[in-house]
Amino acid sequence: MEAIRAGDVEAWIEYEQDRGMKVSTVKMRVAFLKAFLRFLVERDVIRAEVLSKRIIMKVPDALPRAMDPEDVDRLIRVIDHVRDRAMVLVLLRTGMRIGELLNTLMEDVHLRERRIEIYEAGKTGAGRVVYLSDDALEALKAWFRSREPHKTFVFYAPGRHTMSYPAARAMFCKYLDKAGLSHKGYTLHCLRHTCASELLNAGMRLECVQPLLGHSSIEMTRRYARLTDKTREEEYFRAMKVIERGGIDGHYQLDRELQTLLEETQLLPSHD
Repeated sequence: MEAIRAGDVEAWIEYEQDRGMKVSTVKMRVAFLKAFLRFLVERDVIRAEVLSKRIIMKVPDALPRAMDPEDVDRLIRVIDHVRDRAMVLVLLRTGMRIGELLNTLMEDVHLRERRIEIYEAGKTGAGRVVYLSDDALEALKAWFRSREPHKTFVFYAPGRHTMSYPAARAMFCKYLDKAGLSHKGYTLHCLRHTCASELLNAGMRLECVQPLLGHSSIEMTRRYARLTDKTREEEYFRAMKVIERGGIDGHYQLDRELQTLLEETQLLPSHD
């Protein structure tokens, strides 16, 4: 016990993470370990310096889950009901939350301007505007031609003036099953994630995607960029092609400009 040092604790944490432990699990185990080490410090078994360095482990944000492009195509192909097709395409192309869509009134939809006004978003309480793509617009027009004109809400269940979330979820699950996608765990909210991911993949800037989704912080939108950064992906595979064909010669060394900068800031000893 007397030989324990702060570096041993850090090495153990690294070992736990390397063997696949979740950060939350490691944090819990570290808490137990630190309690035991404090017990040893109080009894003068180990030195207090073992606990002098603060250890911070951040639990990573869960990445939003988008549907694979092939799965999106399979899903859309099996939707044969005019209302259901309009619902899925509007969710997929606008990034609206399902609660926002179910609360949308006919007066909120402006087909000529190709927009839907959301006066109070479900989470943030802030209003915003979303826009209709060609396929979502055509699907909505087809639904408007067949819906009952006296209904107030855009979407409703048969014999009702509105549609509940369980009914919308059951509709979505029916088509997932029909498309052979039930085992993938997709939800209605995945359509919103898919919209954001596809917009970023198509080159839309984060600052433009943020208000479309109704995010209060751009950091929320930035989570999608971690899924969709094609530039980073392309740079990685370009570098790997060089590595795999043995295109790196000689010993590893610091870039000359970087080495000079580090020496000036005393982060690297000078070789003079």
